[in-house]
Amino acid sequence: MFEKQCYYDNNGFVMSEKNVRMAKKPVAGNNGAMADVGVSQSVLVEPRGDNGRKLPQYIAALSATLGALAAGSMLGWSSPVVFKITQANSTDYDFDVSSTQGDWVSSLINLGAAAVCFPIGLIMDAIGRKKTMLLLTLPFTLGWLLITFAPNVGTLMAGRFITGVAGGAFCVTAPAYNSEIAQDSIRGTLGSFFQLMITVGILFAYAVGSYTSVFIFNILCTLIPIIFALIFFFMPESPNFLVVKGKLDEARESLIRLRGRNYDVDSELTNLQNKAEAAKSNPVSFLSAITKKTALKALLICYALMLFQQLSGINAVIFNTSAIFSSAGATIPAPIATIIIGVIQVIATFISSVVVDRLGRRILLLFSALVMCLCSTALGVFFFLKDTHGGESSIVEAISWLPLLSLSLFIVSFSLGFGPIPWMMAGELCLIDIKSFVGSTAGTFNWLLSFTVTSTFNSLNTAIGSGQVFWMFAGIMVLGFVFIFFIVPETKGKSVDEIQIMLGAEPETQTNVDGKK
Repeated sequence: MFEKQCYYDNNGFVMSEKNVRMAKKPVAGNNGAMADVGVSQSVLVEPRGDNGRKLPQYIAALSATLGALAAGSMLGWSSPVVFKITQANSTDYDFDVSSTQGDWVSSLINLGAAAVCFPIGLIMDAIGRKKTMLLLTLPFTLGWLLITFAPNVGTLMAGRFITGVAGGAFCVTAPAYNSEIAQDSIRGTLGSFFQLMITVGILFAYAVGSYTSVFIFNILCTLIPIIFALIFFFMPESPNFLVVKGKLDEARESLIRLRGRNYDVDSELTNLQNKAEAAKSNPVSFLSAITKKTALKALLICYALMLFQQLSGINAVIFNTSAIFSSAGATIPAPIATIIIGVIQVIATFISSVVVDRLGRRILLLFSALVMCLCSTALGVFFFLKDTHGGESSIVEAISWLPLLSLSLFIVSFSLGFGPIPWMMAGELCLIDIKSFVGSTAGTFNWLLSFTVTSTFNSLNTAIGSGQVFWMFAGIMVLGFVFIFFIVPETKGKSVDEIQIMLGAEPETQTNVDGKK
């Protein structure tokens, strides 16, 4: 098949055919010799111009991640609410909720999220990222209404499962959307917005859920996905998706809205077209695409990062923050301590979104794993001493400050690295032909792990002791540190093609306008 050749000017932009012909014309004074006027001697795979407006991209990414705000409120809901409704004198519902039922109410969202992650990848490839996220407003709203007006425990569990379906779907679609609308220089920042809004949602749940009735809190949570739909309705669709579907005029308009009219939209659109045409003219079976060396390494990295993220114990901590502080006998009231943790998480995740495109992914992941290991070890020491000597012992009272400090640093380090980065890696490491599959299956794996950790956390505490559980989490983070150090590449500021070469792909032969290689 004939493949269209692209040429680039000194700024890295794709040149039009007319400009290429002009560049190839002999220039007076050179005795008729060919002069490569305006043509770079170092031809790039992708346009490197980065003069597009950033603000529209930030707005679109933040609008998309309002769905993550809804997911965050769903995650944080358990800490204040389950703690309330499992008390013997609770009047928030017209039925009793046992401790065991409370564990299921907390963890069922993970099963809902795991169930939807794989099919949502197919759906968003079929109808688009934007339409998929807008449609997710329906299950989110339905789930919260069931939670709000539940007449029995079964309905409450059903509502949690359905909100888990919607939240898990957002965990796949929002990062994919943000990675596809972003220029390379801010791709990491926009990718981290998802985790940032998750933490804002968790803080909202901690603060509002602790000081309002369960009914009022549920109503407020119901409004969040509705507000998201009203705002995100006016955002553009992913240009990548539109080009793949052959909607070039819509893709051009989307790029103009995202980059501004002074940006060379044609260059980026041409590159997207070239990739789409190359994929069509050289069709590769899904099995071949997923078993390539680069794809297998990307799969390994994505799945391993999800494994270490969840086995760090983060969701066990988030879901049970109030209970942890209560059992630790901390001098700060559990609701206040929980809110402090939420504020710290938001601040740290915001810092991560600012520095991730400056410091890089690897250094943040390594720092995150190391500090989380130390914090889990410290928590293990505290709870081991409490179980051994009793909560009233002098040695335990002397370190009553340790749970708050350790959990705060744990949340800070998680939010800087292991919180946002694993979710963005599928979008960065994978080509578009396997991106949805890897993102959705990695999401399924993540939520199943989260369900396993949250549903067994209290049982493990009873079986082997709280201290030993946190030491187990610490040991897992040691393994995570080693894996990141030896296996995970740095993708900061790299184009898709550059990242594929880092994963082991052969560099493509590049050709200049005069035919030289």
